[in-house]
Amino acid sequence: MSRRPRLRTIALVGIDGSGKTTQAQRLAATLTEAGRPARYHRNAGGRRWLGRAAQRLGRPDAQRLLGRDAMLVTESVLRWLAIALALLGCLLSGRVAVMDRYAVCQYASLRAHGGQRWERLVRAGYRLFPRPQVTFLLTVDPAEAYRRIEQRGTDHESLEYLAAADLAYHAVPEYPTFVPVRADRPPEEVAREIRGHLAGWLAAEGDPADRDSGCGEVRAVPGATALIPARALP
Repeated sequence: MSRRPRLRTIALVGIDGSGKTTQAQRLAATLTEAGRPARYHRNAGGRRWLGRAAQRLGRPDAQRLLGRDAMLVTESVLRWLAIALALLGCLLSGRVAVMDRYAVCQYASLRAHGGQRWERLVRAGYRLFPRPQVTFLLTVDPAEAYRRIEQRGTDHESLEYLAAADLAYHAVPEYPTFVPVRADRPPEEVAREIRGHLAGWLAAEGDPADRDSGCGEVRAVPGATALIPARALP
């Protein structure tokens, strides 16, 4: 019997404040400790950095500095470069790429900011990138995401934007392929569910040790594969 493809790319997506960065960093560390070398990649679009630059120039945010369309185009280009470098690095190193944001995040950003007219062009440019083998959508109420962002104090998003972004993630055509994970729980609970979903995939690679230990110290969550959309299954 032929072996399943190796797990190479995992993406964690969702609105700001959903905990993507925390979970992606944890997952990369857990996979590496379990003998599956992985690398964390923060595929940011530069909005936070540009926002800080705008404030130094006396503007409230990057959009007020560049204009909405120019900001969306700049963000699309910067995220494209980040994803391209991440994929190239993992191709050369053989590590699993754990992506904190991916192409679909840009499509959702375009929709949430009212830039739908750019989506077809951006999708054409991002078509070069393979779809991740597993994409986790971290779901959280926009009001809770807003509270988390204000609490960390490093950036700011309006509640209206977060609500629009939440709707955008649920409306993109890729949505049926996502593995939804409730992110309004303690981080360890969220991490445990993510690892449980991946345990079945890793075991399917054909390593008997995976069948015994799952992914790290966590066994497969009973019934977890039943929750994974068909395209996310190994």
